[in-house]
Amino acid sequence: MFPVVEATARVVESTPVGRRYHRLLLDAPALSAASRPGQFFHLLCRDGAGNGPYLRRPMSIWRCGPGRELGFLLHVKGRGTAALAALRAGDGLSLLGPLGQGFVLEPDWRRILILARGVGLATLAPLTEAAAARGIAVQAVLSAQAPEDLMAEAFAGDSDAAITAVFDSDGSSAVPAVEALLRAQVEKEWPDAVFTCGSNRLFLLLQSLAAEYGIPGQIALEQQMGCGLGMCFCCVRQIRAPDGSVQNLRVCAEGPVFDLQAALAW
Repeated sequence: MFPVVEATARVVESTPVGRRYHRLLLDAPALSAASRPGQFFHLLCRDGAGNGPYLRRPMSIWRCGPGRELGFLLHVKGRGTAALAALRAGDGLSLLGPLGQGFVLEPDWRRILILARGVGLATLAPLTEAAAARGIAVQAVLSAQAPEDLMAEAFAGDSDAAITAVFDSDGSSAVPAVEALLRAQVEKEWPDAVFTCGSNRLFLLLQSLAAEYGIPGQIALEQQMGCGLGMCFCCVRQIRAPDGSVQNLRVCAEGPVFDLQAALAW
C-alpha cells in the first residue's frame, strides 16, 4: 500500500459547482496515482489569515489516477469547507493520505449498479471511471433535492455510465419510487454488484434488495472523524462480522468501504 504522507499540493482549479458544491483540483501526481476509488484525504482548512478549524476535514476522492490531477468535490456548509472553497489557483493545500480502504472490482464482473445521493456522488464518481477502464458497464441512479443540485457530469467523468436521476422536488426520490426503479433495472439487466453512498434510507433500501436478489454490494460510510488515522476512535460504527456478531470498527481505518450486508444503520 502507498504510505500515508503529509504533503502540500498546489491548487490547479477551485470552482463552484451548482448551488452548494465546490470543485478542487490539485497538482499532486504521485498521490493521485497511488489513490483508489473509495479512499479519502484529510485536508487542512485555513482561511486567508492562516486561521481555521483545528481538525482537518476528511474528503472523499473525486478524481484520481496516473497522469491525473487529484480532485475533491465538497459540499460547502461550514467553516472548514468554506475555507477550502476560498482557495484559489496557485494556493497551497496541506493534505494527509491516501487513507482508508477503497472499493473492490472483481475481474469477472461485467455490470455494476450504483445508487448515490448528495456528496455520495463524489465518493462513487471515481468508481465509475475505474469500472469503465475495465470494460464494466455502469448503471447509476442519482438522487438530489432538485435538478439544479444534480452533478451528473461531475459524476460520470470519462465513463459512459447510464444515469437515471430522481429528485425530492417531484417525488421521484421517495423510497417506494426508487425501489420500483431499482427492481426494474435489476430484472432487466442483472448487475454483478451494487454500490451506494450518501443516504441512510437509500442504503437500507439497497441492502434489502441486494439480499433479496442475492447480489453482492459495497457501501462507503460517511462519518465524522477526528484524526483520520484510526487513533482517536471518533468514527467507530457497528459492522456485522461473518459469524453474525457485531464489531465496533473504525470508518477511517477498516473502512470507509464495507460489505453492504455487514453495515448496520446508524
